[in-house]
Amino acid sequence: MQNRVFFPQTAVDQWGIDGKIDLVGSDLILLADGRRYKVEEAVRIVTEVTGANDDRKIIGKVKAKRALDEIGAELLETSMILGDNAYDVVPGWIGTPTSTFANHLLSPDRMKARGGRTDQGTGPHTDEELLQRFAEDKL
Repeated sequence: MQNRVFFPQTAVDQWGIDGKIDLVGSDLILLADGRRYKVEEAVRIVTEVTGANDDRKIIGKVKAKRALDEIGAELLETSMILGDNAYDVVPGWIGTPTSTFANHLLSPDRMKARGGRTDQGTGPHTDEELLQRFAEDKL
């Protein structure tokens, strides 16, 4: 199974303002590296706030909005009601890379984004390293 990434909405908003990403259709693109992720609206479930049991065992999980709609969840900003439970959530997006990382490293999109510069041997070597550098503004 390919890694998926959760992008919080607040981060996506700020990155857009800063010109670090582009959203094209359902793709989120890291402009400094040309890395593309197919994104789908989602939430990260933080905590149950009524004191009831979390019978669905969803605290700490990221769930697609589509899947939550299917089971009757009601979302409003940073809150979610599901049956008798109420949760604090972080709205955002689930991102799935559109290619393997190895293929991305050799892609024309990456070379174009990097102005033809290569970083062979110095990394990043994984999506996790790439995203860490992106978050630290070191791309």
